[in-house]
Amino acid sequence: MTENNHVIHKDGQVATEQVEGAINKIPSEQRDNILENFDAFKEYLGKRIAVGESIGLGEEQMAKIAEKVADYLAAKEEPRNREEKLLQELWNVGKEEERHLLAHMLVRLAQHAQ
Repeated sequence: MTENNHVIHKDGQVATEQVEGAINKIPSEQRDNILENFDAFKEYLGKRIAVGESIGLGEEQMAKIAEKVADYLAAKEEPRNREEKLLQELWNVGKEEERHLLAHMLVRLAQHAQ
């Protein structure tokens, strides 16, 4: 697998168009475990954000990735708990700039989950 298949490259560049492929590479059982429990979801995101921070990604870059993840989840995954249902409904009614702000808030929420 080449670096071109990853969302985050070694040089810190972000390829948001690779987000769906990266999500699809997570084994379904692991993805189910992450999505079943909102605390597990926040913890998973928090770990990924910590990795992003460790390689120098800023909040804006992480929010752009979070937007792509949220787009994917809203379109392709059924919410599995009340928190995810609320996030999906907010995402679906939000305008582009509101979704971007919500993505920033999700990044901060996940940072505090660590």
